[in-house]
Amino acid sequence: MTVPGYRDEPAEPWDPAAPADPGEAEDFLRQCYTENQRLGPVEPRLAIVRAQIAATGTYVHTTEELAYGAKLAWRNASRCIGRLYWRSLVVLDRRRARTADEIFSLLVNHLQTAGDGQIRPVISVFAAAQPGQPYARVWNEQLIRYAGYRGADGCPRGDSRQEQFTAAMQGYGWRGKGDHFDVLPLAIETPAEGVRLYELPDRAIREVPLTHPEHSWFDELGLRWHAVPAISNMRLTIGGVHYPLAPFNGWYLGTEIGARNLADTDRYDMLPVVAARLGLDTSRESTLWRDRALLELNVAVLHSFEKAGIRMSDHHTESQRFLKHLSNEEKAGRRVPADWTWIVPPMSGGITPVFHRYYDEMDLRPAFYLDEQASVLAREGCPVRRTH
Repeated sequence: MTVPGYRDEPAEPWDPAAPADPGEAEDFLRQCYTENQRLGPVEPRLAIVRAQIAATGTYVHTTEELAYGAKLAWRNASRCIGRLYWRSLVVLDRRRARTADEIFSLLVNHLQTAGDGQIRPVISVFAAAQPGQPYARVWNEQLIRYAGYRGADGCPRGDSRQEQFTAAMQGYGWRGKGDHFDVLPLAIETPAEGVRLYELPDRAIREVPLTHPEHSWFDELGLRWHAVPAISNMRLTIGGVHYPLAPFNGWYLGTEIGARNLADTDRYDMLPVVAARLGLDTSRESTLWRDRALLELNVAVLHSFEKAGIRMSDHHTESQRFLKHLSNEEKAGRRVPADWTWIVPPMSGGITPVFHRYYDEMDLRPAFYLDEQASVLAREGCPVRRTH
């Protein structure tokens, strides 16, 4: 049986017009109050929630319910290897924000909170969607992404996967510098204002210049990466209530940058460049030049973040921590949903302990979901020009 959200199986479509499911609300509240005895008995709360759903089609989470629901969504995130620290998630309740200016200010605050000192896991939860009503959202897939351009000579500059989104932002009047690490604006859409673009201030963008501990020529490549990976286009669902704008971050796994962002052929495609600088034989695959270049690129990423004093994990350490998380959850009597294709790192997978086992595939809620429309917006931007 296929499970929504695993491998090529799409997540179940969300109907924004549908009311909150009373059964899902009850399941969540019983779990929340069972795991948090200090909240008291759940029955009085269930009576209130049932009445709210009957009258309005939805209900309002308390601050405690929202915070624990967000933590449970991280605990249930089948594609995340870093769930050992799910209880440490900092939950910022931003449900009162309505205007694009307010939302932008709070997103800047999110990045500063997450990146202040050691990187900490943070989620900012904005207003819940009301059945049948338009809602606020951010089009960008992450709060910080680098633009992608195609020069007159056809050569790419920046993040190639962001070329369509970059072109869409230019269609809305944004003009970047055109370099390799040009931070894209945030496209914030609200029901009253449509889409508005905002440039992130320097204080919100913490970046790390990449150097190598042994090869001085690596500095000449001019590579860098931002410190906070804040996903911004996934829907948080808690007990039948949906939050379309709930950006969240942990800290980077080194291979996310060194083996994907900088290495993928549809991203920065740096392996041929690094291989050439290393003097490797790239005439045939059997020389394993890609593997050797990949290793040095990842060494540089881990070295640079450590040198800058910015929190980052390597894939071996984080694999061991994930097994600790599995053990903790087993002792608590809980099964752990996990997608093997995401849990196993994109480098040296076979020599990490997470490779040599199977995992439970389940769609547990609360959870995060990437809706199709949100995915298209993050990839292509909106084809309709703004009129305000």
